[in-house]
Amino acid sequence: MSNPFGTIPDEAILEGTATDAYFDRTRSTLEYAGKNPHVVAEVTADQFPTGSFDVFTGVRDVATLFEGRAVDVDALPDGHLFDGGPVMRIEGPYLEFAELETSLLGFLSQPSGFATAALESRLAAPESTVLSFGARHVHPSIAATVERAALLAGLDGFSHVAAGEILDREAGGTMPHALMFCFGEGNQAEAWETYDEAVAADVPRIALVDTFWDEKSESLLAAETLGDDLDGVRIDTTGSRRGDFRHIIREVRWELDARGYEDVDIFCSGGIGPDSMRELRDVADGFGVGSHITSADSVDFSLDIVEIEGEPISKRGKLSGVKQVYRTAAGGHHVVLADREAPADATALLEPLVRDGELVREFDLDEASERCLADAEAVSFGDQNI
Repeated sequence: MSNPFGTIPDEAILEGTATDAYFDRTRSTLEYAGKNPHVVAEVTADQFPTGSFDVFTGVRDVATLFEGRAVDVDALPDGHLFDGGPVMRIEGPYLEFAELETSLLGFLSQPSGFATAALESRLAAPESTVLSFGARHVHPSIAATVERAALLAGLDGFSHVAAGEILDREAGGTMPHALMFCFGEGNQAEAWETYDEAVAADVPRIALVDTFWDEKSESLLAAETLGDDLDGVRIDTTGSRRGDFRHIIREVRWELDARGYEDVDIFCSGGIGPDSMRELRDVADGFGVGSHITSADSVDFSLDIVEIEGEPISKRGKLSGVKQVYRTAAGGHHVVLADREAPADATALLEPLVRDGELVREFDLDEASERCLADAEAVSFGDQNI
């Protein structure tokens, strides 16, 4: 069976059949009429700056989509933040890209939502280790998309093995409750010892400590069992049984410190999001964040023709004419017609991506992550999410 999980194959995306039916009918109609106008189209979420910023990503996949097609594409840099105006511009004969709109918007909308939520998490606990644990909440075919978005937003790592192979990064993680169950209550020490013996030496020894007994008791047992080899403990207590989670963590910290285990870190997971991270970041050393990232709303991008055969045009509610967007040194985001004067002390953000079907930009995830975090500081992204 060539497609056992029913996912859309790469060929369908590249050929344009991964599209909405009305684009097929549009092509048929225009070809029948002998029309194929030269257009400029822009991708936007909001027409004017709103002051509420999102992270822009997915642009590398869009570049791949347009390779070999007779169009020019400009776009914001990967990882840049925006709050209105175009994030991408496409120019060329309309039928060169008409049926690509559906995939194009999908490549941008969902990853940008993931990255924005991941950035919220990153800035909620800037001094903590923060890992992406959300791949289990999405279709496996897009796990690498989730994990790349998390890394772009500055998270320290992720858990998905196959995504790591795609991204050329090592997946991380500790142990599940299933492992503890397999050894059974009363045999926690044996489980941790066996894990320590079986797993590669470069894997941090983080013991899961909330399976059968209370968190304090299992944490102390883990420390006594593994001694100096124990790097940390992970508390994944179900929300319905947490009570005062902050107090639980402080109690575990106190008891570990009282017995000389000050170097054992405490990691928290299970329904963790920015609000709980801000509450716990002074008592916990790290967090695993899952559903906050994967349940993020997609950014509501749309693609609209704004110029046809050199003349500005738009639907009602949209802004006609080719535009440029700018960032000032003070962090301001400005939308201006492309043939007008730029704001003072401003940098144009729409940069060449594809020229006549040829990719003219390189992509580096580390650079994109640095850009994302620097731009978040420039526009005070963390302040808007507190």
